[in-house]
Amino acid sequence: MFKSICAIAAGSLLLASATVQAASDKGTIVIKFAHVVADSTPKGQGALLFKKLTEERLGDKVKVEIYPNSTLYGDANELEALSNNEVQLLAPSLAKFEKYTKQLQVFDLPFLFDDLAAVNRFQKRAKGRQLLRSMEDHNIVGLAYWHNGMKQLSATKALRVPSDAAGLKFRIQPSTVLEAQFNSLGATPLVLPFADVFDALKSGKVQGAENPWSNIYSKQLHSVQPFITETNHGVLDYMLVSNPRFWYAIPHQIRMQLEGIIDEVTFEVNRQAEAANQADRERIAAAAGTQVIALNDEQRNAWRNAMQPVWQQFEGVIGADVMKAAQTVNRNKSN
Repeated sequence: MFKSICAIAAGSLLLASATVQAASDKGTIVIKFAHVVADSTPKGQGALLFKKLTEERLGDKVKVEIYPNSTLYGDANELEALSNNEVQLLAPSLAKFEKYTKQLQVFDLPFLFDDLAAVNRFQKRAKGRQLLRSMEDHNIVGLAYWHNGMKQLSATKALRVPSDAAGLKFRIQPSTVLEAQFNSLGATPLVLPFADVFDALKSGKVQGAENPWSNIYSKQLHSVQPFITETNHGVLDYMLVSNPRFWYAIPHQIRMQLEGIIDEVTFEVNRQAEAANQADRERIAAAAGTQVIALNDEQRNAWRNAMQPVWQQFEGVIGADVMKAAQTVNRNKSN
């Protein structure tokens, strides 16, 4: 049985290598990069910058095709398409990887990170880097973390204290941690693809959601959610991933150049994400019919206390070592 599995894996690797080499021999390696958000978002801009720099520096050796807004694959099938090498680059939110590794659920825990700077420190340290390689057995290799931003709560009513969320339905990504988070508030979580969120909020199928400012503004979610509470309760980040059979079959010199470009793009995506969230918060606050609710320290602590039991619930599956490494970055502000 073991020999059969090894033979299949070896055959798949040889096929991927042959495919890439054949494309390289013809002068072009095609990389399809699919994502589910708008070109104007930090992720969308990152994809376009990757295409621009790759084609500038590698000429006709590599062609990058960008498919935004779920035009090629959506939330439900993009990782299967990656496994089948039907798409070569994705940048799903970290919550989407739960079925492949439980350790990445650390990023879904509410109020675990003080701010985005703490998230950045964790991702740069050894434990965060190890998580990039935690899914290779499932034909997923992490290449970089891309920031989107800290999450805010939006709803059809003002959310000032945790009990205000009770009885509301909130759209979530497919994550048992996020499900537990809203259950802890007496709310009902509902998994929906991001492409369906606006219509679900507009129709009343759900009454709330959690998103960074840039997602709220780019999809105009605030036009159907009159109240946005600035909770900063969690992080919505992405992992840039490829199929390792495809990625490692790219000729070494070309792959090294691509990885260098990814480092540059990651720096720019993360810089843009912070700027976009600040700008989009101001746009949303200025929009007619939308109220941004700022929490005082007492209110924020009430939200933290209501959600924090979720930590203990998932410590066993995420790993105490991972959670401890994440908490350490809050206490130590130095890079």
